[in-house]
Amino acid sequence: MPRLRRVMSPGFPQHVTQRGNNREPCFFAESDCLIYLHWLQRAASVYSVSIHAYVLMPNHVHLLATPGQEGGLSRMMQYLGRHYVQYINRIYRRSGTLWERRFQANLVDNDPVDTEGCLLAFYRYIELNPVRAGLVRAPEHYQWSSAADHLALKEASFIVDHDAYLRLGGTPQARALAYRDLLREPLAEGLLSEIRAANKQGVPFGSDRFKDQLEGQLGRRLRPGRPGRKPRDQEIAEQGG
Repeated sequence: MPRLRRVMSPGFPQHVTQRGNNREPCFFAESDCLIYLHWLQRAASVYSVSIHAYVLMPNHVHLLATPGQEGGLSRMMQYLGRHYVQYINRIYRRSGTLWERRFQANLVDNDPVDTEGCLLAFYRYIELNPVRAGLVRAPEHYQWSSAADHLALKEASFIVDHDAYLRLGGTPQARALAYRDLLREPLAEGLLSEIRAANKQGVPFGSDRFKDQLEGQLGRRLRPGRPGRKPRDQEIAEQGG
């Protein structure tokens, strides 16, 4: 199924993924991860993007981010990719592409009625990635993710938490304890499949009400159509008959 045209509207959280070309590594040493995070922080600041969660896996990256300006997310990823690829090619004396095609992104429900369920599911999806991959036994043991930020194991960071996380408690310690309980629960397989499918297809993730509102605001379809031939009456309507 072809991907829909991306929606990069400011103010909406986005789940972003970028993979190494042919699923090959994009991080070869700890120093590479440090450099990537340096440029991520710089690019997010320059283009007014709030980074809520991240994980750097050996051959791909996940981000949860909200752009504060039109086109900010795309420009951030272009800036980040350009500087990081230049660094990798220089250090490892290589050339050519590092990433597989363009980055993938999809909107995540920011409706206050359902924000907690959606946004925190993505926090958990991203930060539990190393556990699902068998790299660590607990998310806080993985150095290259935002899990330590949300479990209050770091004193300072460029992470800007969404209101969904902040509503977990009145203090950093209370939020960390509440979030620790959430992280101890693995995501259901059905939810994992839905998150992956939404990102792969570039479609919004959330309630039908959220999707209906988005389609009404933007004046275009944001959900994949059903496969197969269109009904005859729909064909006639589109032909003006």
